[in-house]
Amino acid sequence: MAFPIFMPIAWSTDNVPVDIDGYCVKMPHPQPCKYYLNNPPTPPPPGNGSEFREMMLRVTVELSLQALREVEGLRVPCRRCRSKYVWRDCKRLYDYTALQLNRTLSCLGSHEHCSDVDVQTWLSTALTNIETCRLGSRHDHSNDIVSPAVSHNLSLLISNTLAVTEVLMSHGKQESYDGDFPSWVPSHDRKLLQSGSLATAQANLVVAKDGSGNFTRIQEALNEAAKRTTTSSRFIIYVKSGVYREIIEVAYNNNNIMLIGEGVKNTIITGGRSVNGGYTTYSSATAGIDGLGFIARGITFRNTAGPNGGQAVALRSASDLSVYHRCAFLGYQDTLWVLSQRQFYKSCKIYGTVDFIFGNAAVVFQNCRINVRKPETGQTNVITAQGRNDPYQNTGIVIHRSQVRATSDLLPVVGSVQTFLGRPWMQYSRTVFMETYMGSLVSPSGWLDWDNSNYTETVYYGEYMNNGPGSSTSNRVQWSGYHIITSPSVAASFTVGNFIAGQSWLPATGVPFTLGL
Repeated sequence: MAFPIFMPIAWSTDNVPVDIDGYCVKMPHPQPCKYYLNNPPTPPPPGNGSEFREMMLRVTVELSLQALREVEGLRVPCRRCRSKYVWRDCKRLYDYTALQLNRTLSCLGSHEHCSDVDVQTWLSTALTNIETCRLGSRHDHSNDIVSPAVSHNLSLLISNTLAVTEVLMSHGKQESYDGDFPSWVPSHDRKLLQSGSLATAQANLVVAKDGSGNFTRIQEALNEAAKRTTTSSRFIIYVKSGVYREIIEVAYNNNNIMLIGEGVKNTIITGGRSVNGGYTTYSSATAGIDGLGFIARGITFRNTAGPNGGQAVALRSASDLSVYHRCAFLGYQDTLWVLSQRQFYKSCKIYGTVDFIFGNAAVVFQNCRINVRKPETGQTNVITAQGRNDPYQNTGIVIHRSQVRATSDLLPVVGSVQTFLGRPWMQYSRTVFMETYMGSLVSPSGWLDWDNSNYTETVYYGEYMNNGPGSSTSNRVQWSGYHIITSPSVAASFTVGNFIAGQSWLPATGVPFTLGL
């Protein structure tokens, strides 16, 4: 049973409704709310917004498990065709959706220490997973494979739960971050990344191509780490110099992995998968990171498909509370997929051409260098493509105190190749550049519409106190969703401290960061 899409409706905790329909009518999507929450009939009415959210979440969990079973039950006749990859991607994404929803319900039901920001993050991720499956199947012309199982109603229920959480955050007492660290991060982590070099003696496992370590391949070490009886403590894998030609994955239950290399020029993980080579965007990633609390330092993640490869991901990250420090990400189109969750990139280098920083995470890039390459003939460079598709998701891309420059191959033709800061992949796309140097490669209009999407009124694109020849805002786009930010208090809402609540978890990683402007 499918219901039409409704625009979001503001609601309040004032005048608590007496029945479920009274709550549902205030939701962005009231009809599926009424249908699912009134079945079985005459359930006890919730006493407040928190009880209503938990009731809706229980129904949403059940629907997600049903959708997962339907995806798992699909049969794809070919073994190596793209449809097979679409099915595998969707199976994993729906599995992760059920995981995120169960994680949220468990946390709320047991009154564990999780904030409304945590809830909003995990629900945003669940919604992003479903959209990622849908877009992947549509892009790769495999709708007939997964469409029977891709539940539109599941997305609507998650959207409703996000809306309730937004109200509870604005009307109730929010958690304050006093500098305490999450319980799953041991105190000694603070020192690990502050040291100039990490001795191999501190590592749990060492990877070396010359055979001097425990393993010669990184994935073998990750598989060994996954055998731990508990993943609550930090597990360090030291990767010696070398070019590692392999596809690596950190599974969602392989948490608190720290991958340390010997510098971006020395430790390189490389692959060449691409959409034009027969893969999906999701499965093209050289590295796929899902386990929470992942940290990487001193490593290059590279995709060598080239400018003709189409979508070709170097790193795909859906790791909550993850950190990438002094890393490099090399590719052309879709280099770095910040898929979901909370992420922080410090002193990194990102290379690409089209939409090469994209996704729907809540992510801050700080003191990074964004290197725009020469694209394929006839292409336009676009740095970001942010994928926020619900107004209550707490996601967005923030680029702070960084640099946007042309690479040596682009410099000679920079006058004939347009380069834009971003374009709206989704209706509520949100991207902000703050205190960042912009070279002359940046187009005077700054931002590009997505194939006449009409998203220009619902996006949030902002610029604050940037500098350099490409930073002038005098000829920027005249969209209602574009903002020249002049207020420090508005800009502060996009800083590490506020946008990703960095004070509550970043100090434990040992990575240097700036909380505010």
